Amino acid sequence: MNFPSLDKGTITSFKKSIDVTFREFAANWGEWFTDLLSPLQWLLINFEKLLLATPWYVFLIVIGLLIWKATSNWKIVLGFLISFILIGLVGMWDNTMITLAIIFVSTFVCITIGIPTGILMAKNNSAHKILLPVLDLMQTIPSFVYLIPIVMLFGLGKIPGLIAIVVFAIPPVIRFTNLGLRNVDFNLVETGQAMGLKQRHILAFIELPLARNVILGGVNQTVMMALAMVVIASMIGVRGLGSQVMNSIGNGYLGLGVISGLSIVALAIIIDRTIQAHIGDINEQRTPN
Repeated sequence: MNFPSLDKGTITSFKKSIDVTFREFAANWGEWFTDLLSPLQWLLINFEKLLLATPWYVFLIVIGLLIWKATSNWKIVLGFLISFILIGLVGMWDNTMITLAIIFVSTFVCITIGIPTGILMAKNNSAHKILLPVLDLMQTIPSFVYLIPIVMLFGLGKIPGLIAIVVFAIPPVIRFTNLGLRNVDFNLVETGQAMGLKQRHILAFIELPLARNVILGGVNQTVMMALAMVVIASMIGVRGLGSQVMNSIGNGYLGLGVISGLSIVALAIIIDRTIQAHIGDINEQRTPN
């Protein structure tokens, strides 16, 4: 026995009304949104050009030193050097630089929007009640679904892919910022208030430093989700390692798929270990001797 449903004409009319409404919105506002996001396009294109133009040995030295500065862990530095040398040897250097560019820009956007939003949620219970279901919805919608309205509004290319990655990856940094600030010891906040500090000074000098580890954990999760979305975003024109994975799937190139997939895994491991080691260093510095 079939489940009772509306007649096909009603369902078809409902679907068409959604299509017409969204197309009208895209026609009226699409160009405005494109102009609004043009600085991000400039940043992405130029950062990508910078990475591609940087000699490989300069990149390895600079990033290796930055990782050492952040972690003081020679094993992570060695792992980074070995991983990227192997990536270069198998011909994936340029694709990796392109992927790093979009991951950097998307993470920058997520942090720029996510941390202030998390602060708002922590300081305003009404905002917390409103935004929490929105974050739940964002994290439960399948990643492919994000592409539909974005493609209809912006078409194909770098910026639509960047938007898809940001929307998919931003919830963790918002959640962790909110969680970190709410878990700060209130006695320390009261001490700051007793000393006559203004609310913005308490936030900047007491709450955010104490919540830094939790916020960094959110940033770490955001980067991991951005890397996971890279492959999906390649369907709408994002180049890099994700496009190589999609190419291998479409044409049955197992070798290309394995190499591209392992390159993405190497990126994820290096970034994750670097952030985790940095958090560990912060904890050690705070631990009294």
